[in-house]
Amino acid sequence: MSRYNKPVIHNWREILLQALVAAAFIAVVVWFQPRGSRSLMHFDVGRPWPYGQLIAPFDFPIFKSDAQLAHERDSVRLLYEPYFEFQEQVEAEQIKALRLALREQTSAEIPLSYRTYIERRLHEIYQIGILSADDYQRLRADSCQNIRIFTGTEATSHAVWKLLSPRAAYDYLFANIDSFGLSRQKFMRLSMNQFIVPNLSYDQTKSESQWNELLGSLSPSSGMVLVGQSIIDRGNIVTERDAQILSSYERAAAARSNTSRENSMIVIGHILYVAVIVICLFFYFNLFRRDYISNGRSVLLLFLLMLVYPALTTFLVRHTLLSVYLIPYVMLPVFIRVFMDSRTAFFTHVCMVLLCAVSLRYPFEFIATQLTGGLVAIYTLRELSERSQIFRTAIFSTATMLVVYASLDFIHGRQLMGDTSLTRVDFSIYQHIIISGVLVVFAYPLMYLIERLFNFTSNVTLVELSNVNRSLLRRLSEVAPGTFQHSMQVANLAAEVALKIGAKSQLVRTGALYHDIGKMQNAAFFTENQAGGINPHDKLDARESARVIISHVADGEALADRNKLPRLIRDFISTHHGKGLVKYFYITYKNQHPDEVIDYAAFSYAGPDPFTAEQAILMMADAVEASARSLKEYTEESIGELVDRIIDTQVAEGHFANCPITFQDIRTAKDVFKEKLKTIYHTRISYPKLHNSENAPVVPPAEGPGAETAAPRRNKPLGSAQNP
Repeated sequence: MSRYNKPVIHNWREILLQALVAAAFIAVVVWFQPRGSRSLMHFDVGRPWPYGQLIAPFDFPIFKSDAQLAHERDSVRLLYEPYFEFQEQVEAEQIKALRLALREQTSAEIPLSYRTYIERRLHEIYQIGILSADDYQRLRADSCQNIRIFTGTEATSHAVWKLLSPRAAYDYLFANIDSFGLSRQKFMRLSMNQFIVPNLSYDQTKSESQWNELLGSLSPSSGMVLVGQSIIDRGNIVTERDAQILSSYERAAAARSNTSRENSMIVIGHILYVAVIVICLFFYFNLFRRDYISNGRSVLLLFLLMLVYPALTTFLVRHTLLSVYLIPYVMLPVFIRVFMDSRTAFFTHVCMVLLCAVSLRYPFEFIATQLTGGLVAIYTLRELSERSQIFRTAIFSTATMLVVYASLDFIHGRQLMGDTSLTRVDFSIYQHIIISGVLVVFAYPLMYLIERLFNFTSNVTLVELSNVNRSLLRRLSEVAPGTFQHSMQVANLAAEVALKIGAKSQLVRTGALYHDIGKMQNAAFFTENQAGGINPHDKLDARESARVIISHVADGEALADRNKLPRLIRDFISTHHGKGLVKYFYITYKNQHPDEVIDYAAFSYAGPDPFTAEQAILMMADAVEASARSLKEYTEESIGELVDRIIDTQVAEGHFANCPITFQDIRTAKDVFKEKLKTIYHTRISYPKLHNSENAPVVPPAEGPGAETAAPRRNKPLGSAQNP
């Protein structure tokens, strides 16, 4: 059984809550999924028909393809002639305005011959017809050849190229002016462009009516299939025409079956499909990771991620916007792996891919590609500690998906340079897979957003917090250097144990660095920070000394809150002593007051006891490392006895009763502590005594290699006299 899956008895409220969460998730996913019936026929043009003979069960038209309809609409557009109204009053108004302007000019400036020429040319351009600049550009862009100009009820067809835009009318006005012996400069004084106004006005109502009549003349079908007619038989090669008939049959069948009963069955099918996947998901959590079920943040993150991808997939499929292979599905197992674990990442990825696949017509390639890509992403991201790991994950998962999709293409008989698009590899899919791989890189900044929203702590954050140059740790090294060195040693010991038993090594390392930050408030009261033989406890009562020692836990939690450390790290601060007793001052006080009833709580830490394996490891490492400093002699026997005694006492006092750590894990931890402490304190071998005389001097080893390491270690009490 998993260390995170402690057996618990579910009450009816928990079961009801899980059922409500599952029902809500099923309802939302089913609401997003497409309602149309799925195709039951899978065939490829140019390959044999894989089913038996298909007989038409009813009459149905052979619908034209989208390409055929588009071609016919383009053909009809050549016949389309939009309507424009010829406005005669525009010419009269502008001629009148011109004459008023000419009255202000003297005959010396504009001779009479010039005035006659101007009016005649202006009349000519209005008779040709002037379109607004926008209408003229639109007609040219639509490749419209002719328009119908009407006055009253009479309409005639005119070629667009013969009509004038305001710019063309202005040029026409001054065309060939030099051949008449006229001066262009004199015309410029009149600003003739102000007298050129469009006199052809677009009539939207009549134009749209004509366009609708033309479209109505198009037939959406190109023939009929009668009931009882053979459509295709087994072994026949599917041609373009056959594919068109089969698609028409599916379309007609869907229209005939589009009843409330049919829709109800489709919805029931979706509900059953999603329900089975959700039930499997809950079975997984109850069997292997029950701790996630009890954590609302984990449940919310899982279900939100599993909702986003099916919803996005269905949206793209329903609106035929883009390829689903552009969606970075690999992001989901990356997030789950970073914030939870590998097994959960893979299982949720499988469930998510199955939920997305139901929206696709050909889901096999999608499932195979995304599952293998997710597997590789999980494997390459076993423990995220650097940005480069995200790039590596994106590269390897993308390469895997490309290889898997290419292998499926080759299995289906497609070639790199096929004769037709049906036998040729579709390289656009590979481009989409590469783009989705690039998008996976954006998982790194999104992790920060998820951490803030769901109060998670990723390995990247733990690595950043373990940087000893951070302000809080740097201050600890300055104010309480002994405590800082102790924390570093504990971090190394605890991380090594975590690696051996399969716990989270980076988490316990970071927690160990911060577990004693509360000692900065009263650094001199702790042995590792005392120098010069001065001990402030000599002036305090044992009860008061115990209060100062115990307060470093509460002070550490307050510092962690002010510095916004994650909840995971604060838990290490509060649990590294559990509900243990400050034994030195408790025994001292009891010896000083043998007849007094002692308040046990005054000498006990507030706790709680460790409730995770990582916290238990830190508690053991903290006690072992601190006690190892007080050994008078560092030998294999003394270190082994110390480690066994301290950890066995913690077990006997019940400090590990509420955390998922086994006796085998504790045994492994003991072995690691013994080996590491022997390395740290350089244990020496014990030399045998001479049997011939107790007072015989010990002969030092001869000079040479190894002489220094072979010398016996002499331990003297601190402050003892140096006698000859």
